[in-house]
Amino acid sequence: MAEKLTLTLDTNNEQGGDVVIRLRSDLAPEHVQRITELAQEGFYDGVVFHRVIPGFMAQGGDPTGTGMGGSQKPDLKAEFNTAPHVRGVCSMARSQNPNSANSQFFICFDDARFLDRQYTVWGEVESGMEHVDALPKGEPPANPGKIVKATVS
Repeated sequence: MAEKLTLTLDTNNEQGGDVVIRLRSDLAPEHVQRITELAQEGFYDGVVFHRVIPGFMAQGGDPTGTGMGGSQKPDLKAEFNTAPHVRGVCSMARSQNPNSANSQFFICFDDARFLDRQYTVWGEVESGMEHVDALPKGEPPANPGKIVKATVS
């Protein structure tokens, strides 16, 4: 059995604190590999949550903070799976093209089952969901929350 990996996002919102995400390589091995690589390269450090919609999700992973950017790496092929989009689930953002996920991701605040099997679930929050809940809201937020540092262990 593969070792259990986690992604820790050190956030800087009001309460601040770590969001610990269990990486689900059993569901989406290529996406987990990409998230891991980007975190290890420091790609997510300093990146904001540019789209935070109450009752829906918080989206980040775009170095430009606009929702239009990504990494220099090639887009990923979809790895849609049976994991439901429920509170605390982490999934990849993409354009209309199912095979366009790159570096942007979102964390669900509540059930968003209408996204099931259309977006790639790659993780689930194990602890620190209160820090996701506390992110400033907006599209984009006036003073967005930020990932200070992303680490994989």
